[in-house]
Amino acid sequence: MIKINDFIENFSDFNLSTVLQPWDIINELDQLLDKKFSDLNDDYEISGDTAIHKTAVIEQNVIFKGRIIIDENAFIGANAYLRGPVYIGKNVKIGPGSEIKQSIIFDDTAVAHFNYIGNSIIGKRINFEAGSICANHYNERKDKKITVLVNDQIIKTNTTKFGSLVGDDSRIGANAVLSPGTILSKESIVKRLELIEQIKPNSQGLV
Repeated sequence: MIKINDFIENFSDFNLSTVLQPWDIINELDQLLDKKFSDLNDDYEISGDTAIHKTAVIEQNVIFKGRIIIDENAFIGANAYLRGPVYIGKNVKIGPGSEIKQSIIFDDTAVAHFNYIGNSIIGKRINFEAGSICANHYNERKDKKITVLVNDQIIKTNTTKFGSLVGDDSRIGANAVLSPGTILSKESIVKRLELIEQIKPNSQGLV
């Protein structure tokens, strides 16, 4: 079992159950954010399923789809695409042309530009350099259900869509790829162009 508080400082302050596993949180994110909508105050401008803090900066041609909360002093660069459910924390920077899909990105994290983050939980003070990707689906495998590796233990998620859990203060280099089910502890460093694949497929293309 993954204890998310070991990866993300004060995760419980987000008012999500620490009993749920990361992939369960992602799968239930729309309902979880719906509950958070009822707690938002007048500091947010709410239009349909989108709530944007009045201090956030949204550049031109940003597309919002689905349930989205953007917290104070966040920045969303031009031509970004946010496919909800998505939560963007305080002081988060999403660079131009990036796509964020069904994910939580916590405070003070920076996503450079032309990045993709899918079905992931991203901690605090993380830096994603340009072009880095959190992949969320095994296109190339026959068995598409995702497994994760934690403390030498393989855990079945029983889902086909889960990206990464990235611990606080990590650094992801330009054009790096985090394969589906990547679990990174706090202060992890992924080199530029590196592929993280924590569980190798066997010769039949199965996990």
